[in-house]
Amino acid sequence: MSYRIPATGVLALSLLTGSRTVAQAPPSPAVLIAAQREAMRPLARMDGVWRGDAWTILRSGEKHAITQTERIGPFLDGSIKVAEGRGYDADGKVSFNAFGVISYDPATKAYTLHSYAQGRAGDFPLVPNADGYVWEIPAGPMKIRYTAVIKPDTWREIGEYISAGKDPVQFFEMNLKRVGETVWPAGGAIPMTGTIIP
Repeated sequence: MSYRIPATGVLALSLLTGSRTVAQAPPSPAVLIAAQREAMRPLARMDGVWRGDAWTILRSGEKHAITQTERIGPFLDGSIKVAEGRGYDADGKVSFNAFGVISYDPATKAYTLHSYAQGRAGDFPLVPNADGYVWEIPAGPMKIRYTAVIKPDTWREIGEYISAGKDPVQFFEMNLKRVGETVWPAGGAIPMTGTIIP
């Protein structure tokens, strides 16, 4: 698939708009990827395999405890971050599964988390900071805010309901420990030639 704008398209656009100046070429893919890769550096602390305790408040009001795992790694030459989270009940059943892609747009200088979880998908602003990150989901008159603090071997994240004029209400927490490294998702790519190992 090609996403390039043909040179004739740029010329035609310039003529249609009556522009007398030469159209400025968009940044090259190499320049864009380099900027995205650099923007992912603050999130490198997420890379690896994580496991620990977590809990969430169900709609019924019950506090539901699980074992939460995360596997995270760079993809597309390090220009995006890919993550999968799984929550296990005490009997080993997967009761929560989520997939996310973190990207950076050099034009807007903004990060986005594209998330799939519990039958829903969406794009949400994510803001890295010195300790981890914060990301939010608009939810009508309130918003849901997740705040993560990530150290070399520990990751704590909480989820809160935020309503104007009210104290935040926590409904989620996970406390993970780094348990290893991973080559996921870049590992196992299909080679140009030779035997393919499933």
